[in-house]
Amino acid sequence: MKRLIWLLLLLAVAVGLYLLSLAIEADRGYVLFAYKGFRYQSGLWAFLGLLLAVVLVYYLGKWLLRLLLSSTRLANPWSRLHRNRRVRLASEQGMLDLAEGRWARAQRQLTRAAEADSQPLMFYLGAARAANKLGQHEQSDALLEQALNRQPQAELAIALTHAELQRSRGDMDAALDTLQAMHERHPGHHLVLRQLQRLYLQRQDWSALLGLLPELRKEKALPAAELDELERETWRGRLGEAGLAGQGQGETALQPLTQAWQQLSAPLRQEPELIAAYVEQLRRLGAQEEAEEVLRSALKRGYDSRLARFYGVLRGADPARQLQTAELWLKQHPQDPALLLTLGRLCLQNQLWGKARDYFESSLKLERHPETCAELARLLAQLGELERSNQLLLESLGLLHQGLPPLPQPQGANA
Repeated sequence: MKRLIWLLLLLAVAVGLYLLSLAIEADRGYVLFAYKGFRYQSGLWAFLGLLLAVVLVYYLGKWLLRLLLSSTRLANPWSRLHRNRRVRLASEQGMLDLAEGRWARAQRQLTRAAEADSQPLMFYLGAARAANKLGQHEQSDALLEQALNRQPQAELAIALTHAELQRSRGDMDAALDTLQAMHERHPGHHLVLRQLQRLYLQRQDWSALLGLLPELRKEKALPAAELDELERETWRGRLGEAGLAGQGQGETALQPLTQAWQQLSAPLRQEPELIAAYVEQLRRLGAQEEAEEVLRSALKRGYDSRLARFYGVLRGADPARQLQTAELWLKQHPQDPALLLTLGRLCLQNQLWGKARDYFESSLKLERHPETCAELARLLAQLGELERSNQLLLESLGLLHQGLPPLPQPQGANA
């Protein structure tokens, strides 16, 4: 079909040329131009041929000019098209190098792309990250400064990257200054808030984090569950900080810890994790009786196995009363191995050796826990049952070994 069309076109051209030749032979005609003293005369068909040649030269020149302005490297290596191509190749290779950890090449390629592109922000940010990875911190900061000069409207994006890089190199004070400045200019911005949250956590600045939590919650900068966990973690840290502040303060040792505990909301003071943290700090400060009272009240309000385990390591004002209280809990929770371990320890405080042994044995029947094995092993050693004691100690070590991470170990001499 295509061949037929081409044949018809060629035939039409041939017929047209033939008819044109007949017309030229029949009447050659002429064209005359006269203006003042100027006079030009030519054959009609020669003039039309000249006019056609001029039109062809015009369009050919136009095509050549376009070729020079937007050609490939072979025709014109300085053309705009080739420059754009070089920028695109540099940016693509630079981002690939950045993702694959070839920092020096990434910095070089992305800097080249940034200098030639009209929107260089992402290239400058990538080049700054690569320079930071190479330890060239001044160069990294200089690249971010160039990005700000080229695209001042991207101040926030540049500052967030700067703060992240400052944190990665351990310059916490500088990162804090950067983020606080952005917090003032862009209050409520999620990324600023999240970076501040991570920085405060890294610095263990619990007071600052407590001040930031209401804004994090208001702006929904984190999922609700994550915010709740962050709040608990922050208060655990704050209680630990208050406990440290009270060490060596004599009669006022408990004051910072008590004040911190009273700052918690009522629902948070019911959280087992925070109760355990508070009680642990009381115990470290030597306030065992106060710690026992707090834990006993918490367990009466709502039983928790984790708190029950902790109750056995505290020595209150009346150990016998402690034992009676725990035995009342056992009636409601007879299958709790943590409570049985606690009862065994409380029996030791009351010098009830046989009863302590029974509780430890009962706990081990429900759960083979290394703490329980160790407590029973220690008791049996004092009772003269060394063989069983050694077996339990080995079991305790084996159970602890199961919880250790799988790290390389030296091979034995006979391996």
